[in-house]
Amino acid sequence: MSDDVELSIDLPVGGADPGSDEDAPSAGAVRDPDCLFCRIVAGEIKNAEVVYQDDVVVAFKDIQPKAPVHVLVVPRHHVRDWSDLAETASHLAEHLFEGVRQAASVSDIDQYRVVANTGSKAGQTVYHLHLHVLGGRPMLWPPG
Repeated sequence: MSDDVELSIDLPVGGADPGSDEDAPSAGAVRDPDCLFCRIVAGEIKNAEVVYQDDVVVAFKDIQPKAPVHVLVVPRHHVRDWSDLAETASHLAEHLFEGVRQAASVSDIDQYRVVANTGSKAGQTVYHLHLHVLGGRPMLWPPG
């Protein structure tokens, strides 16, 4: 892919197919070369709009926003999903929470929703853990 690649999501993206763990990198692996979010973190995709980053997380605007503010917060290390975070990389949770707070602050929202999808039936399309920070409008319940 070139640096000017248009970001679009086609399943599967970011590691193995959701039904197969055979080709998935181990939880907490530094990087999966096939993962879209790993490529964004590495700076390979130049048109990703990063709003916050530190040594552990990167936050960038979603390319298909579902709210006026829609930012994704991802760990720099490849973690497949919320379950993998809980099992093998729980030390990243504190950093993800701070990334959410910083992304909301930079986006000038003080009320927001945070969503993490785990698995295809829950809506996960990129198999690199990411927290959606949604705001800028009233959020309805139930969400899905």
